[in-house]
Amino acid sequence: MGPDKKLLERWHAAQIVLLGGSAGSFKILFRIIKDLPEKLGKTVILIIHRKKNFFSEIEKLFAENSRMYMREIEDKDILKTDTMYIAPANYHTLIEPGGYFSLDVSEPVWYSKPSIDVTFESAAEVYGDRCMAILLSGANQDGAKGLLKLKKSGSLTIAQEPGDAEMAEMPKAAINLGAADYVLTQDEIFKLLLS
Repeated sequence: MGPDKKLLERWHAAQIVLLGGSAGSFKILFRIIKDLPEKLGKTVILIIHRKKNFFSEIEKLFAENSRMYMREIEDKDILKTDTMYIAPANYHTLIEPGGYFSLDVSEPVWYSKPSIDVTFESAAEVYGDRCMAILLSGANQDGAKGLLKLKKSGSLTIAQEPGDAEMAEMPKAAINLGAADYVLTQDEIFKLLLS
């Protein structure tokens, strides 16, 4: 069965797509990146926990397999449609009221920099109900409070079904807070994003 009508309407209305994940989210993110069309008509922002000071091949691998134009976020980058942005390691990524990114070097949140909460919360403040956010597999609670703030601002919020996630703690924390409008399996998430 496909996504329900209300969910589809909210997905099509969203302008900003936020994808947050940590341990166990690589496979699902890789599949999303490969499958999303070049012209989605939306801005996509990925916030993935990476090891501190560890050079990662993730960006390269994602960029080589993405149909959508993809780039690592730099300070003061303006958010553009049909572009996929990836939050850099060792910085928090914030979205500013002028529709651009700023990078912040403050302390880690949930031992993580970039923190999913930081980006989700700033997106809620700037874009309100124009966002759609999905919180995927992860081993801590980063992203749960940010997802709740997005929900309260009117954004569409989704948590991965904990039983379907490699690491259930992150989506489970969001569900326990009442932050998710929908709880979907990987396959349901793919169906939605490609509909």
